[in-house]
This record gives sequence, C-alpha cells and structure tokens, in this order.
Amino acid sequence: MLAISNAKVCASRNSSKLSFFFILLLTLLSSTSDLWAQDYNTLHIPAALYGTNFNLTIIDTFKQILSGNQTITGGINDDFWGPTIFVNKGDTVHMNVLNKLNDSTTIHWHGMHLPAVMDGGPHQIIPPGTLWQPYWKITNNAATYWYHPHLHQMTQAQIIKGVGGFLIVRDTEEAALPLPRTYGIDDIPLVLTSRRYLSNNQFDLTNIYGDYMLTNGTPNAQVSLPAQVVRLRILNAEVERGYDLGFSDNRTFYVIANDGGLLDAPVAVTRLKLLVGERVEILVDLSKNSAGSSVNLQAFNGGQPFGFPGGEPATSGNLGSLLNNTTFTVLHVIVAAPTSGAITSIPKTLVKNTYWTDADVTNSRTITVTDQGPGTPFTFDHVGFVFNTINKTVPLGAIEKWTITNNNTFGHAFHIHDVEFKVVSRSSGSVANYEQGWKDVVYLPKSESVSFIAKFDDYSDAIHPYMYHCHFADHEDGGMMGQFVVEGSAGVKNAPLPEVSYTLFPNPALKKLFIQLEDPRVVVYYITITTINGRTVMMLPQPDLSNGIDISMLPSGSYIVKLMDKESKQITIRKFIKE
Repeated sequence: MLAISNAKVCASRNSSKLSFFFILLLTLLSSTSDLWAQDYNTLHIPAALYGTNFNLTIIDTFKQILSGNQTITGGINDDFWGPTIFVNKGDTVHMNVLNKLNDSTTIHWHGMHLPAVMDGGPHQIIPPGTLWQPYWKITNNAATYWYHPHLHQMTQAQIIKGVGGFLIVRDTEEAALPLPRTYGIDDIPLVLTSRRYLSNNQFDLTNIYGDYMLTNGTPNAQVSLPAQVVRLRILNAEVERGYDLGFSDNRTFYVIANDGGLLDAPVAVTRLKLLVGERVEILVDLSKNSAGSSVNLQAFNGGQPFGFPGGEPATSGNLGSLLNNTTFTVLHVIVAAPTSGAITSIPKTLVKNTYWTDADVTNSRTITVTDQGPGTPFTFDHVGFVFNTINKTVPLGAIEKWTITNNNTFGHAFHIHDVEFKVVSRSSGSVANYEQGWKDVVYLPKSESVSFIAKFDDYSDAIHPYMYHCHFADHEDGGMMGQFVVEGSAGVKNAPLPEVSYTLFPNPALKKLFIQLEDPRVVVYYITITTINGRTVMMLPQPDLSNGIDISMLPSGSYIVKLMDKESKQITIRKFIKE
C-alpha cells in the first residue's frame, strides 16, 4: 500500500511538474514571439529622384547592419544601394556619375535601350575620382529597371557591397491605368539579396549564397502597408540565388509587369520564380485584411528541382547557406488603415502589346551553355569572355531569334543588353503566363532550351559592344559572357575624311570650356579630360558641345582634352588651364 501510495504521490508530483513546464513553455513561446516581432526592422525606402538631370556619387561607406562593428559597404548617394530614379518616356536624361570609390567601376543601365557607348558595360570603365556623363532619350516602356556595376572580374564584389539602384520609367499608358503609384506608400520597391558575414561583421565578398536576408539593405525587414491593393516592384539582386516567391497564407497575387513593361492583363499566381537580374511588378490585395494583422512575403526555396540556384542542401561552404533549400521570410507586412483614394480592385486589362513572331525573324542564332574553354566555371559555346573579341555582329534593324540551350546540370539567368525580348518557347513546355511580357533576363533551368525574339534598332556602333551573359555575378566575372556589335550599312565613302582640328576657349577657363571645330563635318564621338599627369577626371561619350563643357568641379590646374572623332576614331589632343 505504501509503495502504491508513494507511486501516486510521485505521479501527482510529476503531473504537476509537467503542467508547470507546459505552462512555462507556452509563456516562453509567447514571449519569444513578442521578441521576434520586436526584432523586425523598418524597411528602408530608397530616396526618390525626379527630372532629367541626375547626380550620382558612388562611395565607399559604412552601415550599421549588425550589432557591434559597422559593415564596410558601397552605395550611391547613400550607405547601401542608391536612389530610385524616376524618368518619363520621351525625355532625354543626363547622368552625372562621379566615382569616389577606391577602385574603378562602371554603371550599367540594366534594361535600357541606349547607345552602346552609354550602356555602362565593361568597356566604359570609370576610374577613381572621375566623372562620367552619359545621356540618352528614354524610349523604354513604363517598367522597373535598375543600374549596377559591370566591371569585369569585380562585379560580384561591388554588388555585394551594395552599389546599385532602381530606375523606374513612367509613360502615358501606365499613367492612365488605375494602379497604385504613390512611392513608398502603396508602390514599394524591393531589392532582394542576402549576405554572409565574417567574424568582424564584414561582408564575405567571395561567397555565392548569403546566410541572412537583406531587403532594401534591411535585415529582418518589416513594412506597414495600407489595407488596399498595393504594388510591389521586386528585383532579384543576388549573386546567384533564385527566389520562389509567395505569401505565408498562400494568397493569390497578380503579376502586372515583367522586366520591360506591363503585361496585357494581370496574371493570377500563388508562386513566382524570380532569378538574378529579373524584375517583376505584382499587385497584392490587402483590402480584406484587418488593420494590425500581418502576412509574410516568403521564398519557398525548399524542395526545388535539382539545379535551382539556392536549392543546394549544403549549409556551409562556397555553395552552402543557412537559407539554402528552406522557406524563409523576405518581408514581414503589417496591414494598416487604407489611404484616401485607395485602389481596391485589380484591373481586368492593362495595355495592348504587339510582339514579334517567327514570321518577322530575319536571322536566327543559337548559343549553348558549356563548361569548357577559358572561363570559370561556365562559358558560352566553349569560349570565355575576351575583352577585345566581338562574338556576334548584328545588322541594324534586324529582328533575330536567339535560342539559348543549357545542357548543364545547373540553372542560369541569361541577360542581353540594349533590347527587350519576347520569350516564344521553352523546350520543357509552354512559357508561363507570368513571363509573357517584355523581358531582358530569362531563366535557363538545367537541360532546357529557351528561344526569344528581339529587334535591334536605333543604335549602331562598330567600336563599343553590348554584352550578353549569365547574370550570376560569379559566372559573369569568371567569363560566362560574350559581346556583340550592332552595325549599320557602311555606305560608299568617296570623299576624304574631314581634318580634325579644333580650338579650346576661353583658355584659361573658369566654369565652361567650349570647343570650336574647324570643319563642321566632324562629329565628336568621345571626349576624355585628364590631368597633366594622365589621370582621367572626366569622360563625355558623344557629347553635345553646344552649351560647352561644365568644368566647374575641376580644381585649378593644367588639363588635357582628348577628342575622338566618329569617322576616323583618331584622338586629337589639346591643353587648357582651369582657373
């Protein structure tokens, strides 16, 4: 009896202990949940710039991302990432890009249709302390584009540091639609990326996959969005990771735009794959959510097919990451009260696009992803990038069909400069409805071929090439990149080339320097201004000389003007003094 009695007492005590620990566990979980909620950080919204003249200063800087040491970063007018530039279709925009990094760089206007000499590829190198002044007429449709470094073998490191920014084009067709467009309120830019940190809180510049999410440079990002239809402009700016995006409650959302413009009509989805360099605009209906409720935008990257970038099982090493093959939160959304004049419904139609078809094609090309040749680890057609080798020559005005075949066991993201294209086929089946619009990046899963059609119009240049490449920064830096020139008809030139002779005035000059060409037939292709010791300080591609060259930012001293004319491509040198 005593043994039984003692057993009952022990059981009673154990039951009490279990109850106590159960209650304690619930309390801790509740407290932990509260702590997690407090760990969210307010999403950074990049500054907005409007107009036709933009000053962009690329800088080495610091950012307090983790507790403890600040992280060395790079930015444009800021400590990570850069301003969102808003431009209007039809305007001519002027970019004043000042490189204050300790390294050379370039700035590529990703998705823009513009002259090759303004494109910002590996050939338009901006040395430290140099001002680069490209300009072009905006002919792109309304969409979300971006700008980023493209310096060969340095792209990965500079993108990881945070150099880049959004470039948003607006036009009259988009403006006429009932869409959210109040920047930072119901129209939100999201740049998705991740980082691995060294023990001193510095970015690991060599790692392919980051361990921790950064959204707009914000760790554990949280944003308050109104209970109405909101617009998210999403960019994958990773080194290599893809995202399979969706919401934690599996809600339906609507794709309204691809890389290069609006779709004909919104496409309803619950999941959306977004590879490096791709952009997408989505509408999310929060009107049925109560104020104070929350939902997470997530990457459903667990269980992806073999070859999906970021689906590898490893948690460490160069191909490993704590985020690999998992579902993780990209953005925590708290629903707030609706705004006045809120958009509360999804439009049925958007714009009417006209796409080229096989009947329009004037030439076809094939490119194969390979893993041999002078490139690491991948190449195109067994040939790695060579700086002075032109891989393709495209006639001006050609409508071409390119078929990219990936026989490798790993996926890639193919990007081409200058043009937007229409994806017309995939060997694995039909093209997804959500990628039926204009694009400049396309996902190449393993063992798949993709065909697209593009027109190469407006700009020809036999000297400066455009690029095509895998947009994985490590693959690009390793040589998975080719280049093409667009050539116009040469014509018959019986007349001798004009003599390139000019004078500089006033000389000495204080604010403006003017160039007087002796022969008005001479067309200036490029002007470079250097110090007397040869250090480049200004780069002016195809400059408009009618209003002179603004030299007010130069310190007093002696300088050299190097003028290249368009016809002969010869360089003629003159000296001037800056007062």
